[in-house]
Amino acid sequence: MPGTVLLLAASPVGKSRLVDAASVLPVLAAVPPAVLSGTDTANVVELADPLEPQAVLTRLRAVAATPGPLTVFVTGQLALDRRQHLPHLALARTTPATVRYTALPWQWIREEFRLRSPGSTTLLVDLHADADTWGWLRTHTLDSGRNNAVFGRIAPPPSRRTVAVPAYMKTIATILRSGWRPPVEQLHQQAFTRLGPEAYGDLVLTVPPVPVPVPVAVPGGPSYRPEGPRAQAPGGSVGAAAAPAQPQGPLRPEAYGDVVLTVPTMPVAVPGGSSYRPEGPGAQVPGGSVGADRAPQAAAAPAQSQGPLRPEAYGDVVLTVPTVPVAVPGGLAPRPPYRPEGPRPQVPAGPVATGRVPHPATVGTPPPQDPHVQVTAAVQAGRHQEADALALAHEQAATRAHGPASEQALHWSEVRADLAMFARDSARSCRIWLTVAETRLAAGQAPDSPGVEKAVDRAHHQWGQVRDKTQAQELGALLAQLRARVPGRRPGALENVEKQLRELQATPF
Repeated sequence: MPGTVLLLAASPVGKSRLVDAASVLPVLAAVPPAVLSGTDTANVVELADPLEPQAVLTRLRAVAATPGPLTVFVTGQLALDRRQHLPHLALARTTPATVRYTALPWQWIREEFRLRSPGSTTLLVDLHADADTWGWLRTHTLDSGRNNAVFGRIAPPPSRRTVAVPAYMKTIATILRSGWRPPVEQLHQQAFTRLGPEAYGDLVLTVPPVPVPVPVAVPGGPSYRPEGPRAQAPGGSVGAAAAPAQPQGPLRPEAYGDVVLTVPTMPVAVPGGSSYRPEGPGAQVPGGSVGADRAPQAAAAPAQSQGPLRPEAYGDVVLTVPTVPVAVPGGLAPRPPYRPEGPRPQVPAGPVATGRVPHPATVGTPPPQDPHVQVTAAVQAGRHQEADALALAHEQAATRAHGPASEQALHWSEVRADLAMFARDSARSCRIWLTVAETRLAAGQAPDSPGVEKAVDRAHHQWGQVRDKTQAQELGALLAQLRARVPGRRPGALENVEKQLRELQATPF
């Protein structure tokens, strides 16, 4: 079934603007509609800095009436009306005095999606709150509907005379531009992992998708309804630290649709190399409010509970505060890109003495062979075509699993470029390096990022080894276009390409 995508970016024009919301639309628009929606095909509706709330409401009703999955990307800023003190999405003409008449009430979003089937609507939001709304959020939740999955963040107001950028939504768009859409929970987690310290103090919204209920006969009476009082959050803030955010046991229907707030914090260094994680229930957030400080120092509950969720906590708003992993000396560093310089050491077939008792199922079982070993052996034996075929197979598998712009797929592309160099096919090596550089740039990587600069530098080097004049002219024109965007660290690279191209044109065949 085809899906529907709504891209809504709105912020006031003038002094009231807190975030440049529309700046994210070009990045989102570059993502294929099917990837945005997570379906085979999708229709995209885009609203950039709309003027009238009624016009936005018309589009909301249109997309809400579609039968398939609906994904809504909302970027902008929140404001409170002075009469009812309800949150609104500020539009282009909104000012603090005209919120009630020129902004979109957030409850309209909730009401338009209320009748959609459970689990069919996903909202990804990147919102900045003004000072009044940020204070309102200390005692209220941003209700987006019980049947909708909601992921994103609400950031506090930026410093005075500063216009913020929608960093969370731009990170989401950058991940999706790889061509592969992970599950929305993983997508949300990957975005905050990339944001790092920039997200500390933000109010993070995490409402998982609602599973479709299946009628089951339960013997012994009606289903459980919690009747005891809910635990209160310290200082009167929203939600109770009553239960972990991710229970391992099955979640009862009473808890489906509840709002789960996640406030990332700075990790606290603990002697011994591990970061602080609160042990036991009821750890309190200092100050008694959610998101009141830019860098809260304690968590409300462990991020992942090993035990089942107790019945007393079903239906509560859950606060989780994950810590940021800290690099530990002696830990495993990521494997550098492959460079075939010789055979890699073989892993012994038997259990290795590491001080731990091996699992019975692994005793006597040889570990899987590193595919790089097979490629290296083929190169050393002079079977260059076989080595390239092996690398191409792994590149295609990584593309299917992670997307053409993923690091896994690009790694194997770089391996193939090196294999072409060993086979003395400089033209093919140059062409692959050029493709890697273009792919990284199209995925949103900066021209001065190490991966892009390395690819262009290698392509430049291999181009200098091409002896066929026709191929050298063709590849040189492509390299000159890239060098204009990626000059590299050494001065004069573009001038060198242009000079050699002029010499090639002046030389007769």
